[in-house]
Amino acid sequence: MNTFVIVLHSLVVLADKTPADKDVKAGWGAFWIFIGMVVAVGLLGWSLTRHLKKTQFNADSGAFGDEPTADEPAQDKPSTTV
Repeated sequence: MNTFVIVLHSLVVLADKTPADKDVKAGWGAFWIFIGMVVAVGLLGWSLTRHLKKTQFNADSGAFGDEPTADEPAQDKPSTTV
């Protein structure tokens, strides 16, 4: 079994033609893909902030029907009464 693995590894090493360092480069295609991804993330962030502002405005105006009254304690703070 070990002989088979050694022979198989030798064949893979012989068949694998690793390119020289001067032949490997990212190129302009990869650069433009990277720039496109940066623009996409920027647009998603811009859209997210717009939607969060709309949601906060609607929550403040009571559009969701859960506007707290003055005598109701805040739900995100623990009560201090014992």
